[in-house]
Amino acid sequence: MSGALGAVVVGTGFGVITHLRALRAAGFEVLALVGRDPEKTAARAAGAGVPHGLTSLAEALALPGVDAVAVATPPHTHCAIVLQSLDAGKHVLCEKPFAADADEARRMLAAAEASGLVHLLGCEFRFATGQALATRAVREGRIGEPRLATFLLQMPALADPAGEVPAWWTSREEGGGWLGAYASHVIDQVRATLGDFEGLSASLSLVSEREWTAEDSYSVHFRTRSGVDGILQSSAGSWGPPALCTRISGTRGTLTVQGDDVQLADREGARSLEVPDDLKLPAPVPPPAELLHTTYDMLHSMGIDLAPYTRLFEAFAGRIRGEGGDEDPAPATFADGVACQSVLDAIRRSDAERCWVSLD
Repeated sequence: MSGALGAVVVGTGFGVITHLRALRAAGFEVLALVGRDPEKTAARAAGAGVPHGLTSLAEALALPGVDAVAVATPPHTHCAIVLQSLDAGKHVLCEKPFAADADEARRMLAAAEASGLVHLLGCEFRFATGQALATRAVREGRIGEPRLATFLLQMPALADPAGEVPAWWTSREEGGGWLGAYASHVIDQVRATLGDFEGLSASLSLVSEREWTAEDSYSVHFRTRSGVDGILQSSAGSWGPPALCTRISGTRGTLTVQGDDVQLADREGARSLEVPDDLKLPAPVPPPAELLHTTYDMLHSMGIDLAPYTRLFEAFAGRIRGEGGDEDPAPATFADGVACQSVLDAIRRSDAERCWVSLD
């Protein structure tokens, strides 16, 4: 495997906007794009210079030179695609949220572990400079023992009900809503920085004037096994200016994350932490304008996920070649996908039953 690794991208939305570009930046050769709509798939493959635009995953997996599959489809479709790809002997990187529920997530993890193939999860923001720096600072003891955490984001992206988003976002049954679309990132951030969840209570809300069975807002009170109390709150359906706060307080200091800037406040005062060279990323590169049509597309219009995803695919390539395993940040695997999905399931259960839910 000294030459370029061959990849198949499943999904013609985010799969083309980010996965395809990041795979190439990481040195993969993208051999096929797989989608549901023949005309759209063929057009997007041709526009991106991908040799094959197909509607058959089996046909794509049978192409010569395919080593890996990147899955960027709705969460309720992941299980069948992942199992078929593993059965064909292909390494898999699957987008988050990992599955429709934790049972599906465990099936995929079991199959991946039995296959001996590389399996990673699309939690690219582990590699984002601010998040990676904050995680490292907590691990190094810069704030002492973490005790309190706040992860807040409010923005009006979905406030206008005319704004178009993928169909799965509207459906709780398909693993959608703002919880699946965004909270899965934050849950992974909590786990990577502060450890596993011990329990939580949650409520899910639909703030905008949309007819969804899923939510566009959530509020979660959680406790980690390490003893951190925290709040996750976000709304993509509330009008007004954006509000953002990521803050972790410990026995000796507090970290505040604003984009790539991480500030430490302690007895010595407040100052920005220096970013080490290994956590610096290239500037964002927006996707081609012709790929941006819907409100969902515009959420990716600045290209801020390209550099982190490139780092993730570089780690993916390294592991396929038998390298790595000691990366910092470490990429998320299917085991992390199971853990994250268990938290998502617990949030939905807490909302439905109006109770505190403990996580085993």
